[in-house]
Amino acid sequence: MGLFADEPIPRGTPVWRLLPEFDHDFSPEQFASLPQLARDHARWFCFVSKENGHVILSGDHACFINHSLTPNTGAPLDAARPVTTQALRDIATGEEITCNYFNYDADTPWKLGLVPRDAPLGAGPEEKI
Repeated sequence: MGLFADEPIPRGTPVWRLLPEFDHDFSPEQFASLPQLARDHARWFCFVSKENGHVILSGDHACFINHSLTPNTGAPLDAARPVTTQALRDIATGEEITCNYFNYDADTPWKLGLVPRDAPLGAGPEEKI
């Protein structure tokens, strides 16, 4: 699975931003109170904010953007909050849209299989159980 450009995306074009009325922003307590099946689904498609530990579940197709150490989307280093992800370079029609999970997702080790599947939310490789 992945997300692919259906038209050219010029460098600097906004690609994603949090829309509070559309995306879900769960506090750690709200996430923990969800039924297990809901937590399992959300964890697969969410990212965990490195800033506050909130679980962000995108309501659009951004949840299908795959990880790359050389991504074609991301946030500028000096980005103001709330962050808008943008194309870091021109993206061609048919090209996969990627981002570097390590830049923003505290649950990246889990998503990349670096910790066991039953590791706690946001666990780093040093926190293996």
